[in-house]
Amino acid sequence: TNDLFKAESPNFKNLHFVNLGCPGETTTTMLEGGSCNYAAGSQLAAAVQFLHAHKGHIAFITIDIGGDDIDTCFLPQLNQQCFESAQATIKANLPKIASQLRRAAGKKVPIVGMNYYDPYLATWLSGTQGHQAAAASQPLVKKVNKEIASALRAKAFEIAPVASAFHTYEPLTKKKKTYHHQKVPVPVALICEKTWMCAPAPKGPDIHCNASGYLKIAKVFEKEKL
Repeated sequence: TNDLFKAESPNFKNLHFVNLGCPGETTTTMLEGGSCNYAAGSQLAAAVQFLHAHKGHIAFITIDIGGDDIDTCFLPQLNQQCFESAQATIKANLPKIASQLRRAAGKKVPIVGMNYYDPYLATWLSGTQGHQAAAASQPLVKKVNKEIASALRAKAFEIAPVASAFHTYEPLTKKKKTYHHQKVPVPVALICEKTWMCAPAPKGPDIHCNASGYLKIAKVFEKEKL
């Protein structure tokens, strides 16, 4: 959001950046609170309160939610049952979140959410079993992304296609990019270059982006917003 604010500031007169985000927030904690402290009780309640208080003065809204619902499904190994449970939770919670934000913002305010890259593609580097595990993760991430897009688009949100920017669903049989002196599939190389998944301890493995990755995501939002 900091990168996006910097890029968009020249396009709006007196644009101000208000960040109500919370590290580690899931769709459940966004609704109910418990992850970060908000005077209103939850991130969603705080956002709705802010939108009502600034009606007519909101340029655009961005939201990144759902990724932390599946965070624990990746490490230390891929857990399909975890994915299915997270998908069900997102399906139950995200329509409530989207509905309240849209109602508070009004029909005309652009709201942009995002889908997700697949950090588990980094396991491709570990050999034959890693190749299989990485390929198995792709359809699971695709299902979760489909659930997110469905819930958000139902309330006229735009979707920043982060998964596409990271080539998330591209077949891993294609080896096109050099990473650490070996040819690897483009999606694998991007995960290693833009996140901490391939970094040695103590920085990695970590599903979150590095500065380059966050800038890439901001550019996806920038293209989608207007």
